[in-house]
Amino acid sequence: MAITPDHIRETVDEYLEAHPDEKRELGPVLDLLDAGADLTSRKEFRGHATAGAILADPDGRVLHIHHLALDRWLLPGGHLEADDSRLVDAARRELTEETGIPVSVVVPAGPRPLHIDVHPIPANDAKGEPEHQHVDFRFLFRTTSADVGELQTEEVTAAAWRDAGTIADETLRSRVMQALR
Repeated sequence: MAITPDHIRETVDEYLEAHPDEKRELGPVLDLLDAGADLTSRKEFRGHATAGAILADPDGRVLHIHHLALDRWLLPGGHLEADDSRLVDAARRELTEETGIPVSVVVPAGPRPLHIDVHPIPANDAKGEPEHQHVDFRFLFRTTSADVGELQTEEVTAAAWRDAGTIADETLRSRVMQALR
């Protein structure tokens, strides 16, 4: 069963229970949901959901990937697909697709996202996409292995394990470092 707007709303509500200070930042997301926007649709350019993965190895390092289209080092993640049933599952799927790390060695650290980030994505004329917003549900995962498999070369050019202190987003970095203690 596909991810539903109700699942997204419940996830945001549970997240805000843990992080009520972020209600203002996530207000536009709540407004879209209240207006009946389908955040599961990649064609909802006011904002649509994506799922991100923070993968920590046994040494507390975090896996970063070099994203081909954006030419930047990022954490693994991407768009939802019709057969994703939960946001955490979409994040794990994206992680394994992009890095080749088997699902069998990836365990979610919890059911709730560690962070929800809303950020702009530049227009992509090749895909016919205007500038739009991603609502990125970021989940922490742990692995028992630091082995990276075959990269998804259509999207990823490299992978590297880095200290959690190198995560660019200050809120996410703080939460990851706290979770890894």
